[in-house]
Amino acid sequence: MTDPVPPGEKRSVNRPGARRVPTPADVLAAAQSAVDAAQSAAGQALEAAQLTAGQAFDTAVRLPPASAQLAAQLPDLLDNLSTAIDRLNATVDRLDRTLALADPAFVAYDRLLVRLEALISLGEDLFGALSRLPGVGRLGRMAGIVTPDLPAEPEPEPPRKRSRRKS
Repeated sequence: MTDPVPPGEKRSVNRPGARRVPTPADVLAAAQSAVDAAQSAAGQALEAAQLTAGQAFDTAVRLPPASAQLAAQLPDLLDNLSTAIDRLNATVDRLDRTLALADPAFVAYDRLLVRLEALISLGEDLFGALSRLPGVGRLGRMAGIVTPDLPAEPEPEPPRKRSRRKS
């Protein structure tokens, strides 16, 4: 039970279940279309490669040797910088831990410094009071103690001799 096709009409391709066998002309047209598309893609790729290579060459020609050398060393410089930053971070962490351990000592030093300042002030007051006693400056000089803060006692002036005139 086949459907008869009226004479002069071709079978419809859009019929469900109908398969069309390509003719050699169809295969040749598809192959030619594929070759054209491949040639077009290859031409575009070749133009893009030539443009990129031309720009790279222009850049390389215009680039001074020192800049090219610097650009070549850039990856190593970045690696070294990364290593230095890692070391710096480790050092900062170590310093943080050390300061956290030393914090109680700093608090004790702060308390001790206040007491030492008070003791020094008391010593200065004592020297000031002793310097006002008569004879302490002379006693210090005789003992060989030189204290620049203490006021020196004035040396007594020798008595003047009076000359007697005979009239």
